[in-house]
Amino acid sequence: MNEKIAQFFDERRPQTPCLVVDLDVVEENYRTLENALPEARIFYAVKANPAPEILRLLARLGSAFDTASVNEIRDVLAAGAQPDHISYGNTIKKQADIATAYALGVRLFAFDSEAELNKIAVAAPGSRVFCRLLTSGEGAEWPLSRKFGCEPEMARELLIKAAGKGVVPYGLSFHVGSQQRDPTQWDAALQTAAALFRDLESQGIELTMVNMGGGFPTRYLRDIPSAVQYGQAIFDSLRRHFGNRIPETIVEPGRGMVGNAGVIETEVVLISKKSAHDDRRWVYLDIGKFGGLAETMDEAIHYPIVSNRNGSVSPVILAGPTCDSADIMYERTVYELPDDLVIGDRLRIEATGAYTTTYASVAFNGFEPLGAHYI
Repeated sequence: MNEKIAQFFDERRPQTPCLVVDLDVVEENYRTLENALPEARIFYAVKANPAPEILRLLARLGSAFDTASVNEIRDVLAAGAQPDHISYGNTIKKQADIATAYALGVRLFAFDSEAELNKIAVAAPGSRVFCRLLTSGEGAEWPLSRKFGCEPEMARELLIKAAGKGVVPYGLSFHVGSQQRDPTQWDAALQTAAALFRDLESQGIELTMVNMGGGFPTRYLRDIPSAVQYGQAIFDSLRRHFGNRIPETIVEPGRGMVGNAGVIETEVVLISKKSAHDDRRWVYLDIGKFGGLAETMDEAIHYPIVSNRNGSVSPVILAGPTCDSADIMYERTVYELPDDLVIGDRLRIEATGAYTTTYASVAFNGFEPLGAHYI
């Protein structure tokens, strides 16, 4: 946690739980990725954190935006972005929402099925479309499973059909999984994309764009490769598989853009044991899975948690405040907190700028949504 955020907490003492995001860190992340991948166009994944302050900053820096809904599109436009800087990247859209996006000026749409392609063709004629490929998500701490994308052979047939439906077959997309710690994971997908480019060119379909998705990580408890290492690995793969005919490229950072810019402060509500023989304390916080820490599901994302106490530490189980037995963040993963921790202490959960405010429930058990401050 940087000094700017620490000072805000110490001076303002905001009501917990709350998130504080340093916008200077967001800007630094943008410029770092821009320098690491100078040939790729950045489309910020709005779903990671759609705060107006972040959207306005990124629009001013020249970012484009990956959106998942009409509301996100409206938010991006309100932040000052132009419609040609927006991709409607969700592959699951109502036809009425496609029509609304089209009326707002959006002309870039994702799909991964013939039914979705047909909706776009009817509601957004003349638009550019890109087909999402299915990937394994190997190496990612938050894999994206089989919900999105299709097999390469299906993508081939869909893009051929797209050419006859009044839309422009523009390219391919894939996502190697969120919090992808292995920079080489883009290689296999780019190899598949390059083969499809060549195959479709022989069919008279000339694709011009590859959307390489997100996956760029935030540092939690383990070190991660640098942006330069990701950029070099991706460029090497592009050169290897596309030769001198490298297409337009897009990246969609979300977590890597805002994750390390935010810190949550939370209050200890209860410390207890289930029996006299328990070797671990249960520490209940005023935030849990339903308050913004949904990515602790299956203990996938391991947030750093710090206390201002400096004494001896011992293992704990960390849980949230709601009346739901699923609201346990860490039970298998070893977390240690000070032995002199008391009810009412405040803890800070670091690297929580992404996928926290947007995952927080509106009023589960009557708890208020996660508060947020952007400084």
